[in-house]
Amino acid sequence: MATEKEDVWYQCQRCTNCCKWEGDVVLADGEVEKIAEFLEIPLYEFVRNYTRLRDNRQGLSLIDKEGTTECIMLDGIDCRLQDVKPYQCTGFPNRWNFENWREACEAIPGPRPEGA
Repeated sequence: MATEKEDVWYQCQRCTNCCKWEGDVVLADGEVEKIAEFLEIPLYEFVRNYTRLRDNRQGLSLIDKEGTTECIMLDGIDCRLQDVKPYQCTGFPNRWNFENWREACEAIPGPRPEGA
């Protein structure tokens, strides 16, 4: 969970380091359906080809590209799901982060935007 001062907000610099970090990219309720629709593929096909059971067996996670820890949806510095990113991704690093995230993340601190 993010623990920085409330008045600081980190602005993503699209370094993609968080997209390559080992671990689960959690798909929350409703996100699987939204992503499958966005990709214009059947739900079953999306689940079969792009997800796996999370390590804690409590839901689905996006898979990694074969032989890496890089998210399957990362294309260079672009996310194929930019318009429908999982909540976990849109909240990084302000709403959640991982141990040692500042060592990997190039986000820059700034004032919290209105409504954030």
